[in-house]
Amino acid sequence: MEKELGRQIKQLRLEQGLTMKELGKRANLSTGYISLLERGLSSISLTSLQKITEALGANRNYFFQMPPSPARKVVRGYDLTVFKLKGSHYIYHSLIGDVPEKERQMEPTLVTLLPGMERNDILPFAHEGEEFGFVLEGVLTFIIEDKNYDLNPGDSLHIPSTLPHNWANLTNKLVKLLYVNTAKVFL
Repeated sequence: MEKELGRQIKQLRLEQGLTMKELGKRANLSTGYISLLERGLSSISLTSLQKITEALGANRNYFFQMPPSPARKVVRGYDLTVFKLKGSHYIYHSLIGDVPEKERQMEPTLVTLLPGMERNDILPFAHEGEEFGFVLEGVLTFIIEDKNYDLNPGDSLHIPSTLPHNWANLTNKLVKLLYVNTAKVFL
């Protein structure tokens, strides 16, 4: 899964004649992390993908399998916009209504983490903002500053995004998570 996404990132980078170091500098990510991504050896967060997408000047939808979303104030559970990063272990259900992007402060999302992730593939990262997560189903492993926290249904977390962090599903069952962050990642 990660290999396809990594291949696409590398292809866009090479089309623009950029080195991994140049892309890393533009995206404010390490060269080592870019290398791991391109080789499919690491998963990627939406925030990091957004940084790479912007650094490459690509359309935000380039990496997503996402149908167009109708404008709406109320988001019905039976009518969620579902999208998935090509080649990732995450399925996202957008909970965003029709509040214009420039007026939004939060990005509410229902996230399903598929089984099959490995702890070694999860690299903590930091970015601007704040985030809140509430586990609905399964056991979520949340990594904060290289320390693992196993969160069960009903558990939540609230952190400044400037702390190095990431998440994983290290079990053989689905994990469902209500997640809200202040980073602008969706249209």
